[in-house]
Amino acid sequence: MNAVSPVTPFHRRANPAPLPADPMADALLGGATSAELARTALPQEYVAAHLRVEDVDMFGGTDDKDVRKSLRVGRVPMPELAPDEVLVAVMASSVNYNTVWSAIFEPLPTFSFLKRFGATGGFAARHDLPYHVLGSDGAGVIVRVGGGVRRWQVGDHVVMSPVQVDDQEPATHGDGMLGADQRVWGFETNFGGLAHYTVVRASQLVRKPAHLTWEEAASITLCAGTAYRMLVSRQGADMKQGDIVLIWGATGGLGAYAVQMVKNGGGIPVGVVGSAAKAAALERLGCDIVIDRSEIGMGGDEPPGPERTIELGRRLGKIIRERAGGDPHIVFDYIGRATFGISVFLARRGGVVVTCGSSTGYQHHYDNRYLWMNLKRIIGSHAANLQELWECLRLFELGKLMPTLSTVYSLDDVGEATRLVQTNAHLGKVGVLCMAPEPGLGVTDPGLRARIGEHRLNPLRVMPGTEAAVRPEALLAGRV
Repeated sequence: MNAVSPVTPFHRRANPAPLPADPMADALLGGATSAELARTALPQEYVAAHLRVEDVDMFGGTDDKDVRKSLRVGRVPMPELAPDEVLVAVMASSVNYNTVWSAIFEPLPTFSFLKRFGATGGFAARHDLPYHVLGSDGAGVIVRVGGGVRRWQVGDHVVMSPVQVDDQEPATHGDGMLGADQRVWGFETNFGGLAHYTVVRASQLVRKPAHLTWEEAASITLCAGTAYRMLVSRQGADMKQGDIVLIWGATGGLGAYAVQMVKNGGGIPVGVVGSAAKAAALERLGCDIVIDRSEIGMGGDEPPGPERTIELGRRLGKIIRERAGGDPHIVFDYIGRATFGISVFLARRGGVVVTCGSSTGYQHHYDNRYLWMNLKRIIGSHAANLQELWECLRLFELGKLMPTLSTVYSLDDVGEATRLVQTNAHLGKVGVLCMAPEPGLGVTDPGLRARIGEHRLNPLRVMPGTEAAVRPEALLAGRV
């Protein structure tokens, strides 16, 4: 596991909790061979970020549901492995908004997901527990494989798809995301990636890009894969050259990948952000047109009323036409309630609004006349199937896409990392080191990294001497 010189700020508690004895961790960090790893004993317990069922009602009646109060880091039992699963030692993970939803127990406590999954029986029953290990991103090393696993072996370096599918369900073979038994790992399943170990199905695995560090690789799969399906896939907007694409939250985990994909595909990215600091970061990312919400007088997370929606839409549309030469062919919207009505209004005649989430609320209101009379479409998109994720990861290996990691926390400080995402005081992706002791490890192809160029990697990183430009308090001014 070669090291590179890390420039990402690393947040680690001054007096971290002592780790339990773990011969497997020692072997991995000591450079053990695959054969040695296969012979090394596993711990009976491991360290994980998790929720407890007894805390479900802890935020009742409170306005600020601070995730630092509900997220725990401690030991949990090592689960049994099913025949089609692998056990991965997680070197790094990252925070997604589903970690926030889980930790505030909204819109539903995730323990209800675990109970329904466990009720299906068999190995699924393991997931119905009084604790829930979170995390839907991860990069690490396979340390055990189930008896039914064919294409992977101990010692392989992998990243994990956030989607768990049932390969015995017919719909899965048309598109994995259409299967009724599709679940998001670490959100709708237990044993997620914010831990020293995780259990995943072999059908969730993709090889880790060899030129990336553990934390860079762990920041890719959920957000980049989701953006790929939304924009590039035939299942999404099917973007073409010359398309004008409006991207809300363009420096977020999803938005920053969307900007790169639009640029790569010959489109014109129009990024909307909520502060001057984020606008500066978006320019560094290479976005063609950068719009601060203050330019159109757009406020916080509350949805505008019908008249205000049209007023804001007209202001934003005028700016886009002046700078891009036309109305958006595609609107990329994961913000939800605060922006969706404007998105439907703004898309051009025959245009597309593609949505994958609702970080400001699920109940969307829009004027349907602007949809049906102008032949627009709304496309719902969710994560990515395995083929789409493989194609997306190939773009990283070709140097066409770059990680959008901005900062890294230790697993002990996962509460602080998740709070950063909850308050939208972050850029791009917030990484979490799990078993890796420090940033910069995991590169096994330094030649490829050098050819791509260290200076091109992680365009949203806080470089030495520039921390003040993007510190959290500067970003709190805007939430989209």
